[in-house]
Amino acid sequence: MKGESDNREEHAAVAVRRMWPVAILRAALFLCLWLVLAGANPGDLPAAAAAVAAATWTSMHLLEPSSSRRSPLAIARLAFLFLFHSVVAGVDVAGRALNPRLPLRPGFLNYPTRLSRGVRRNVFTTLTSLLPGTVPAGEADGRIIYHCLDVSLPVAVDLAAEEAALVRALYND
Repeated sequence: MKGESDNREEHAAVAVRRMWPVAILRAALFLCLWLVLAGANPGDLPAAAAAVAAATWTSMHLLEPSSSRRSPLAIARLAFLFLFHSVVAGVDVAGRALNPRLPLRPGFLNYPTRLSRGVRRNVFTTLTSLLPGTVPAGEADGRIIYHCLDVSLPVAVDLAAEEAALVRALYND
């Protein structure tokens, strides 16, 4: 019994040691956000410290650090893919807006995502909502419903590529 208790305490201590680097990084990011929004006024230091501490504490409790590894190369590929699709889709949308002969075939697409409900699916829908021509419009039967400007385009293929890139970049558990 005593050995089991010691083992649990040791695991808890290791978990706390792993959280410190994440907490420090988050605090630094919140401090940067404070400086961007409020500026660097020495008189605001007590309020900044309190706000950074509260934001860090809240973020550590609402979004606990995970043990998954992030791949910088996969994140760079995701960013490149996102920028590429944004430019291509933006040019397409602008062309359709400026040239009335180009067809619009608006409609809905039910996309069967492999991502579980919650943070992962929310990150995906947020990412894809930034792409011109598609807007997440809800969910039904575990599928994300997208409103598309042209349903004849390979929107599902593009969404699958974005989902795969996101999983490789952020959720490589």
